[in-house]
Amino acid sequence: MAQTAQYGKGREYWDKRYEDDPEPFDWYQRYDSLKELINTFCPQTQGARTLIVGCGNSTLSEDMFNDGYKAIVNCDISPVVIEHMRTLQPHMEWKVLDVTNLDTVENATFDYILDKGTLDAILCGEGSFENAEKMMKEMSRILKPGGCFMEITYGAPKYRMGYLEHDQYKWTITRKTLEKPGAEAEEDKKDVHYVYCMNKNES
Repeated sequence: MAQTAQYGKGREYWDKRYEDDPEPFDWYQRYDSLKELINTFCPQTQGARTLIVGCGNSTLSEDMFNDGYKAIVNCDISPVVIEHMRTLQPHMEWKVLDVTNLDTVENATFDYILDKGTLDAILCGEGSFENAEKMMKEMSRILKPGGCFMEITYGAPKYRMGYLEHDQYKWTITRKTLEKPGAEAEEDKKDVHYVYCMNKNES
């Protein structure tokens, strides 16, 4: 519990983490296991723009880019990791942003938004309920009508739907599960990650 609490400490913690360990790391699931869900809920269409929040040094956006998703914006609270990733992958956009306050991003900017673990990190920190609500309001605001916000998390519905399911967000939620990587024994296969696909209503 003490270890996970570190994740909610904000920019200073993440800057130090990425300075100490700049090697690529993917939380929860890699693109190959997410690809079918992403292709289903976030189909490739001409001009569609995708935002990866809390991108860190994950390979997710690079794998998506190589698979045909070209208009990708990556954002993270850590300037250290954004500068590092911008140097490695200059063909994509990299921005230092706080998902609880995206005042530099206009309404209905993105067709697709993907998060792997940012909400979970926020829920480990102080003011978790308020900050999670701020994040969800911003996700709804910058998501285009007809678009999809995909949240990948370790949080089961009874722990996450209270944050995700509100009329003001104007989206419909589809819930999916994915086996955790490396699950081989039958009892391990019951241990899953949860994927919440929020489709923004057209009106």
